[in-house]
Amino acid sequence: MARNKNRNEIRNAIYQKYIVPTQRKAKDYVGAEFELPIVNLNKAAVDFDVVHALSETFVSHFDFDKIMLDDDGNIYSALKSENGDDLSFDCSYNTLELSFGKISDLNIIYTRFKEYYAFIQSFLAPYNHTLTGMGINPYRRYNNNIPIENERYRMLFHHLNSYKKYSDGFHHYPEFGLFSAANQVQLDVEEKDICKVINTFNRLEAIKSIIFANSPLENMLCSRDFLWKKSLHGLNPRNVDGYDCELNDTDDVISYIEKMSLYCTKRNEKYINFAPTPLDEYFGSDSITGEYWNGKEYESITFKPQPEDLEYLRSFKFEDLTFRGTVEFRSVCSQPVSEIMTSPAFHAGLIGKVNELKEILDNDTVIFNRGLTSKELREQFNIGSFPDFVDEEKLKKLLYQIIDLSADGLKERGYNEEHFLAPLYHRAYHLFSPAKQMSDGIKCEVPIEYYIKEYAKL
Repeated sequence: MARNKNRNEIRNAIYQKYIVPTQRKAKDYVGAEFELPIVNLNKAAVDFDVVHALSETFVSHFDFDKIMLDDDGNIYSALKSENGDDLSFDCSYNTLELSFGKISDLNIIYTRFKEYYAFIQSFLAPYNHTLTGMGINPYRRYNNNIPIENERYRMLFHHLNSYKKYSDGFHHYPEFGLFSAANQVQLDVEEKDICKVINTFNRLEAIKSIIFANSPLENMLCSRDFLWKKSLHGLNPRNVDGYDCELNDTDDVISYIEKMSLYCTKRNEKYINFAPTPLDEYFGSDSITGEYWNGKEYESITFKPQPEDLEYLRSFKFEDLTFRGTVEFRSVCSQPVSEIMTSPAFHAGLIGKVNELKEILDNDTVIFNRGLTSKELREQFNIGSFPDFVDEEKLKKLLYQIIDLSADGLKERGYNEEHFLAPLYHRAYHLFSPAKQMSDGIKCEVPIEYYIKEYAKL
């Protein structure tokens, strides 16, 4: 009886956290997050003193007011309360992130982004540093790949580096969060549409690889999937990647989340790291043993799970239901800066056309419904390979059809945002992503420095 009671409590907690926020009328708000690698053009490590000086100057110039400092007193996040915009650093001071408070009109986001970006670039230029629009830092081998000095990132990278304690099959890039960068979008969703949105966009992931891949690593054009899936985050497949099942109702959503794994929590303001444990097992346990940093070393600790620990669940799904009543789309690599709005526009247009999108995918025989799942297709597309049955001219028409549908959705939003999709038509015509374009160029002896500068252009 006690176990059943615990299960009912955790299912209710999941319901309250993830489902209740969707029980309202969805707005047309867009939340956008742009992570951009910092590159030292001298082919040396990013100078963190320059980065810290940039943060101080930026915060002062734009009057950002909520400041978060690392253990050494350096700014790693700053928020402008007036509009919700945030300057931060993702995992390390090698990646800068610009996030924007919820806004309806994508043109407003872009206007503010351009102002911030131009200021940052003008500050960095005298030091021969630059931001660039790539999903993998092209000079990562030169950088000091160390995490931001604070409790959270210390715990996170201790966790990721503990992969050797587990079975084989992991890659050897536990520091991948220090050199990878994404373009993430959050859009409102209503309870009745949760499953339809997740199921449909989950299938769309194969298409997105063709036009958005921009994280070349080893033989991959889009290494994002690999880096997360083959890290300790992917020990439980439910925490990463796409969905391997259809979700039929909110009970299915709750059951799916219930099997996701927790790997950290807090006690006495200290992060505790422990073996990734599915929520139903975690909350069904009398005690959990983990470790925390005591200021000198990691020390073992045994503690009792508490319902509040659900706050520390971290999911890395391509389509991620959040506690904000949104779905976060997080599979897209950082895009070339001049085309950075393509992903927010693509998703914002399609979410209003999800029924029509589902119909296209249901009836397609160019790549779908040919014996390969969307996940299998995406894996092939991630390395720039098309199955033998793909007719490239028909594939282009399918891409145009989906981009056109997004444009129709944007027109219905009424903010004149369709122009942001223009680069996607170009990519569809040539069947290349930014990574494919760069990879082909490098094979023809175009230096990586050309693409660093080209993908940095506003």
